[in-house]
Amino acid sequence: MEVNEFPYWVTLAHLQGVTTRRKNDIIVRLFEEGKTLIDFFHNGPENWRNCYNLSDKEIQIFSQGIDEIPNNSFLVEDLLEQGYAIVPITSKEYSRMLKKNLGRLAPTVIYTKGNRKIMQEDSIAIVGSRSANEISLQFTDNIAKKSAHEGKVIVSGFAKGVDKQALDSALNYNGRSIIVLPQGIMTFSSGFKNYYKQIVSGEVLVISTFYPRSPWKRELAMARNTVIYGLAKEIYVAESSDKGGTWSGVMDGLRRNRIIHVRYPESGEKNANSLLIDRGALAVDLEGFVINDDINPDHVHVKKSTEFIRENICNGTISFENKIREIIGNKALSLGDINKSLDMGWSMDKLRNRLKKLDFLEVDKKNKKNLYRIKSEKIDTQKLLFD
Repeated sequence: MEVNEFPYWVTLAHLQGVTTRRKNDIIVRLFEEGKTLIDFFHNGPENWRNCYNLSDKEIQIFSQGIDEIPNNSFLVEDLLEQGYAIVPITSKEYSRMLKKNLGRLAPTVIYTKGNRKIMQEDSIAIVGSRSANEISLQFTDNIAKKSAHEGKVIVSGFAKGVDKQALDSALNYNGRSIIVLPQGIMTFSSGFKNYYKQIVSGEVLVISTFYPRSPWKRELAMARNTVIYGLAKEIYVAESSDKGGTWSGVMDGLRRNRIIHVRYPESGEKNANSLLIDRGALAVDLEGFVINDDINPDHVHVKKSTEFIRENICNGTISFENKIREIIGNKALSLGDINKSLDMGWSMDKLRNRLKKLDFLEVDKKNKKNLYRIKSEKIDTQKLLFD
């Protein structure tokens, strides 16, 4: 992409009064027509109305946006001179996982500093309260350690508590991390000083989706959570209250059929972890393993029987879909293997009929044996945006 396009991308990304979905719809249309944002902005109101179905209000907003392009040209110059990168959603450097998880709600532009390649690698988010207890912080350290050793990138929101612990643990175990800012990337000067060595060495990537000079704001911190969850292939919850960013992020993830692992709380803990598990998240122990009868009760801080899981799948408080996703994972399993792992006492016909209703499954009929696997989700220009 030519540098002279960047001011137009910055202008589009931060237009007030136009939704992200609407902006990305326009980008899809331009991409399919082989046109650029420069073409779009210079075509004018009549073309916007006739070819892109913009309303009078939207036309007014875009017309005002044109006046911002010269100022954004100076902003782009400052960003590039200071070593920041501007990554539009059409760029091959843009996170594929973010586009997969958020679709046309994915941020139109990402601002970065650091090793952008790690946006394409397996990633995991460990989220939780700013005032997390010691057990939650230990859980966070355990998951970060395991993930770092597996080469996974840890996504952090850089808040106190669980977020900061996830980042520090990742680096302590020679892992890598993505810091997702609740502010503009040009206002993170102290953070860049503290993590200069890790950024230069490629261990840390700092990203922001907000206007580069925006200061920290509560509403930006809340909006930033969606990006954290979107960047992660796996999500682990150390501790959550029944409101706030962690709770809303998990609930949104469950609505999107994301598999979310929540630490099963010890007796007497005052948090909402059990509520999230009741809503469909998977309960895990202090090491991050899904809780079942295979866990050694001598070293697990809480016990949860297969009968409990079986009962709650039957009454719907544990998501059947999430349980099947967890069982199959990246494998291809026969109906019998799935039935054995599910351990519900169902007949093969009953399980087969339930699996038919899951649109994320496909049947591989190789070697005359029906094997169930998770469908691969491809990104195309019509359904999502760009690969």
